[in-house]
Amino acid sequence: MIVKKSKPNDFQRRKILWIDFLVLDIHLHGTSFLEILKHLVKRGYDAVLVAVRSKSVFQTENPQVRIISVPLRYIPMISPVMFAVMLFFFLPFYVALSKPDFVITEPNISIIGFMSVLPFSKFKRTKFVLDVRSTPVETVGFRGFLQAFWFSVSVVTAKKLFDGITIITPQMKEEVCKRFRINPNLVGVWSSGVSTALFNPENRVAESKELRRRLGLSEKFVVFYHGVFSANRGLIETIDAMKILKGAYPNMVLFLLGTGPIAHMLKELIQKERLQDNIIIHDPVGYVEVPKYISISDVCIVPLPNHPYWRFQCPLKLLEHLAMKKVVIATNIPAHRSVIGREKCGIYISSIEPAEIAKAIAYTYENREKLAEWGASGRTIIEEKYRWEKVAENLESYMLSIED
Repeated sequence: MIVKKSKPNDFQRRKILWIDFLVLDIHLHGTSFLEILKHLVKRGYDAVLVAVRSKSVFQTENPQVRIISVPLRYIPMISPVMFAVMLFFFLPFYVALSKPDFVITEPNISIIGFMSVLPFSKFKRTKFVLDVRSTPVETVGFRGFLQAFWFSVSVVTAKKLFDGITIITPQMKEEVCKRFRINPNLVGVWSSGVSTALFNPENRVAESKELRRRLGLSEKFVVFYHGVFSANRGLIETIDAMKILKGAYPNMVLFLLGTGPIAHMLKELIQKERLQDNIIIHDPVGYVEVPKYISISDVCIVPLPNHPYWRFQCPLKLLEHLAMKKVVIATNIPAHRSVIGREKCGIYISSIEPAEIAKAIAYTYENREKLAEWGASGRTIIEEKYRWEKVAENLESYMLSIED
């Protein structure tokens, strides 16, 4: 693929309109969109994000990006439809008035909203891009069926009518291109990223000690998980692993930061197994607070099972842990192996069997004096490949390649 090179003053601040059914005050993954847009702004673009807010007011710590937040109470399966209908009537007028150079969206039911603007947009030279951050995951029940259905509709629509497609990893690109018979040369790749300024362990030493003291963890060995609590992420098995370790390692604590569909079930399981002194569940915190909480850990864990919908992801939490120089216990799947490789910052487990997880945690405990040395290589990985500055450069290169 031939990529056109442009200097900032050549394109006179190109405009990007990013659209996604992202509930800004609820969904935990919204930071990625704000970060990539913020860094594209730094590269000379004007950026607008169209998303949703369930509260009357939403404040962002990212003033560089203009946000159009649609007030819409979040009701699963209903709110996305309402958002799509709103886009159907909103987009033609917005594209006509603002004349964005690029419109980027994700695969979901919102694709319906683009049917009113795609023919009209060709006269305005606007380029439409479908961005795939994930193939459908945990597709159970009717809701899961709808998720998979609208993903397929979105990709087929983009293949026929959009100007480009971007995907999160080369492996997922290969999977999607093969399934939908898309020419790989027409598809770009940009990964998840990390703010190395925010996720900087050197700036967290003092507050880490204070937070450990406040949480009663000063003398504990802390195993840390951060993210969504759902049934197919290895969390139940990790709790079972802590049950195995409880007797031999009484000062070991599993710290779970987040929430999700099985949060209540996890609390009941912890109580049932009498693991209240060994497992802490903490409510989600704001994005800028996350590095502080990662810093209290001795080792982190990303126990995603070896399932097709996890294999080719680029887990943001894994990158954040590595940026903080933490050794990560991770399943031996391509999503983790492609990031960590053979570096000592990764301890691979062959499965999410509780005994396997327990063995890996015990290994890190027995080698706890080496963890700081091992974790340093993770920071190097992030600085070389996964800084938002680098990720934004990759996306920009692809956008320039699809211009006339």
